[in-house]
Amino acid sequence: MELVEGTLSVDHFLTVTLGIVVLFIGKRLNQVIPAFREFSIPEPVTGGLLVCILFYALHVFGGISVQFTLGARDVLLVYFFTTIGINASFRDLLAGGKPLVILLCATMVFMIIQNLTGIGVATAVGLEPAVGLLGGSVSLIGGHGTSIAWAPIFAERYGITGAMELGIACATFGLVLASLMGGPIAKFLIQKHQLSPESNEPVDVGIMDADKPVGLHYMDVLDAILSIHICIIIGVFFDEGLEQLGVQLPLFVSCLFAGILITNLRPDALPRITGTKWPARTPAVALIADVSLGTFLAMSLMSMKLWELVELAGPLVLILGAQVAVAATFIIFVVFRIMGKNYEAAVVSAGFGGFSLGATPTAMANMSAVTKSYGACHQAFIIVPLVGAFFIDIANVIIIELMLGWFA
Repeated sequence: MELVEGTLSVDHFLTVTLGIVVLFIGKRLNQVIPAFREFSIPEPVTGGLLVCILFYALHVFGGISVQFTLGARDVLLVYFFTTIGINASFRDLLAGGKPLVILLCATMVFMIIQNLTGIGVATAVGLEPAVGLLGGSVSLIGGHGTSIAWAPIFAERYGITGAMELGIACATFGLVLASLMGGPIAKFLIQKHQLSPESNEPVDVGIMDADKPVGLHYMDVLDAILSIHICIIIGVFFDEGLEQLGVQLPLFVSCLFAGILITNLRPDALPRITGTKWPARTPAVALIADVSLGTFLAMSLMSMKLWELVELAGPLVLILGAQVAVAATFIIFVVFRIMGKNYEAAVVSAGFGGFSLGATPTAMANMSAVTKSYGACHQAFIIVPLVGAFFIDIANVIIIELMLGWFA
C-alpha cells in the first residue's frame, strides 16, 4: 500500500485479500440478519456495500481515497464462468434452446421499454432525451463497458456534459439495485406460487444453506483446478481464433464455451492423469465457483467510489427509480409468465433482475443466492449467461443506434 496526496493505492495481493475478508463479512451479516437470507441477498453484496460505505466515510471525514488494483478480479470472473461451462450438459442445452430464444426476445423488448422509460423521465424533468437513453440500456443492461464506449458519442453528437460520469454513475447504481432486486422478486414468486425444484440435485454454485458441510479430499480440489485451467487454456485459443475472424467476445464467454465442449465431447473412457472422472457438478467445482463469484462481486462493490457518484445522484434518482419499477413489473408479469411460471422461471427471473439493471455476474449471484435457499436449477445457469453476456450485447448496439437516430 502507498499513500500519495490523499490516495491510498492497494496492490493486487491486498485487493484480493480484502475481497475475501469482505466476502466473510457478507457471510457473517447474512447469518446474523435473517432478512438478508430470507430475501436471498447475495453475501458479497451485503459485505461489499458495507465496506464501500466505510471507505466513503474515510474519504469524507479523513480525506483519504482508496484506489484498488483490480486486475485479479477479471481472472476470478473467468474462473467462475469456466465452472459453469464444466457443469453444463448438452441435454440441458438442448432443453434450454426454446427458453433461451424466449428469454432473448423478452430481453430485446425490455431494452426498448427501458430506453423509452429513461427518455420519458428525462424529458419530463427537463433533461435532454439522450440523457434518458444514457440512463437506459446503454448503462443498465450495457454496464460500465458500454457506457464508457458510448459516452464520447453522446458528448459529441448531443453536447451532454459529463456523459461519461453520468453513464458510469447509472451503471454503478444499477449494479447495486440489481443485486438487491433479484432475490426478493424470486422469493415473492416462489412463495406466491408455492414452487419447488423438480429434482433434488446439488446446486451449481456452493452448497444449499440447509445442507450439511461437504467433505472434500484435496485431490478433488486439485483435480477441479486442473480441469478449470485446461478449459481456460483452450478458451484462450478459442478467443484468439475468433479475434482473427473479427469476432470480439469477452474472454469469460470463450472459456464458458470451452468448458461446455470439453465436458460434453470428451469420451468418458479417456484416461486422465488424476485417475478420476471429469469433475462436472462436483462439490469441488461448486466450491471454486462460489469463491470466485463471491470474491469477484465483493471486490467490485467494495471498490465503488461513492464520493464520485453522489454528486450525480440527484438527476438520476427519478430515472433509476422508474427503471427499477418498470423492471420489477416486467419480470413479474412478463418474464416469469412466458418462461413457464415454474421454479425455473422464478430463478431465471432473479437472473433477469441482475442483468436488466446490472451485469451478468450480478445475475449469476442472484440466482446462486436463490438456489442455495430453494434448490438447484441447472438450466437457468446456462441460458441466463448466454443471453446476458453474449446475445444482448449485439442486440443492444442495434437498438441504441436506432433510437439515437430519433434525436438526429
